[in-house]
Amino acid sequence: MSTFDSLNPATGAVVATFPVDDDGAVAAAVDRAREAAAWWDGLGFDGRLRRLLAFKHAVVAGLDELARLMREETGKPVDDSRLEVMAAVEHIDWAARNAQRVLRKRSVRPGVLGANLAASVEYQPLGVVGVIGPWNYPVFTPMGSIAYALAAGNAVVFKPSEYSTAVGSWLVEAFHRAVPELPVLQLVTGLGATGSALCRSGVSKLAFTGSTATGKKVMAACAETLTPVVIEAGGKDAAIIAADADVRAAAQDVAFGAWGNAGQTCIGMERAYVEAPVYDEFVAELRRIAGTVTAGPGDADRIGPLTMPSQPSTVLRHIQAALADGGRAVAGGEESVAPPFVKPVILLDVPEDSEAVREETFGPTLTVTRVGSVAEAVEKSNAGVYGLGSAVYSRDLGKAGAIARRVRAGMTSINSVMSFALVPALPFGGTGDSGFGRIHGADGLREFARPHSVARQRFPLPVPVLSFRREAWQVRLMGRLVTLVHGRRR
Repeated sequence: MSTFDSLNPATGAVVATFPVDDDGAVAAAVDRAREAAAWWDGLGFDGRLRRLLAFKHAVVAGLDELARLMREETGKPVDDSRLEVMAAVEHIDWAARNAQRVLRKRSVRPGVLGANLAASVEYQPLGVVGVIGPWNYPVFTPMGSIAYALAAGNAVVFKPSEYSTAVGSWLVEAFHRAVPELPVLQLVTGLGATGSALCRSGVSKLAFTGSTATGKKVMAACAETLTPVVIEAGGKDAAIIAADADVRAAAQDVAFGAWGNAGQTCIGMERAYVEAPVYDEFVAELRRIAGTVTAGPGDADRIGPLTMPSQPSTVLRHIQAALADGGRAVAGGEESVAPPFVKPVILLDVPEDSEAVREETFGPTLTVTRVGSVAEAVEKSNAGVYGLGSAVYSRDLGKAGAIARRVRAGMTSINSVMSFALVPALPFGGTGDSGFGRIHGADGLREFARPHSVARQRFPLPVPVLSFRREAWQVRLMGRLVTLVHGRRR
């Protein structure tokens, strides 16, 4: 069996070695999952709740160990890793505790033509859900699919990124300790071919997080078996800073959104549109903050290495494109790229048609653009192909809410960055090239269940609506009734 190494991106040291699971290994895991799914579904909401809470406790107990492993495998600072695990714990808890309320059987109104019916809908498990996770948030992001799919009654086969396989393996082992009966959550490991095999394995649904380009390949592979997908792809998220914003607070937030996790955040800030009266103050504050953010392997460094070896070249290419297109760097620049580390970069006066503005960089760069009005900021924010997260800053919360409603994005934070991800009840996902489908919240639970509608006749109607015995005069009578109920304007 062939293997691959998971490496520390800062040092190149081998963290762990894993097998490359082929088509047969993936198919065997899915078969085991199908058997386990029937048992897991049969436990009911209460049985699954107890086991998912046991899993949550196992993650909490191992928080520091998991955070250190995440630091070793992805380069993420330990405190950022701890925060990520904490956020994932909140989602495990919410999914487990709210699944019954969201998915239980409920009655619905049958309407005029179905007055003799009792109607209901309930959500049933899909069966086996495949999850292909990312490396940039290797606990929080896949858990947004795994925990919700499990809470909805499904078994899960999880393929973590080849850059964060040790973290994924830790999560699956923790689950097995909490739920030792059957392999409800299984791990498959490997490179792109393993993910492709999972797409073609006949799972009931597949949840993918990664780049837009890879998401399209996942969709094409899943289409061969008509496997539905949830795609959480890239973003080029923008912050809008109105003239009445708390500029210093906005700069602090946007700086973290742009440079935190070395810019490797799909819902991070890559663009800022700032109204002219506060533009200079905002840029000055950003420059001050940039001078305090160090990139390196030390515990005191605020951002770590770029995890993927190929990513620094993409970041450098975008910086060079911005400068070639007439932009200027007021913090950092080409010299900021010293693989595997990249220091914070602030780019001004970059044209909107520049590659640096249009394409996802996934590194610690930020373009800042002066605008004459909030309307111009919204127009520029919406001009790209992505539509994942966004942020709006204004002291007037009514105004901020109105701006947020005009932004074409799946999520918006007001006077904060990325905060919607911390609220388990809020659905998470995007539009356009950022993907479709939702994880988290009630929408996330329903994403991994199928609605089953039931209409039960309570008594026969004197007018046989759905029968060849129906007479023309009976249809006219029903028409009068429908006109009486629905014909009045209100």
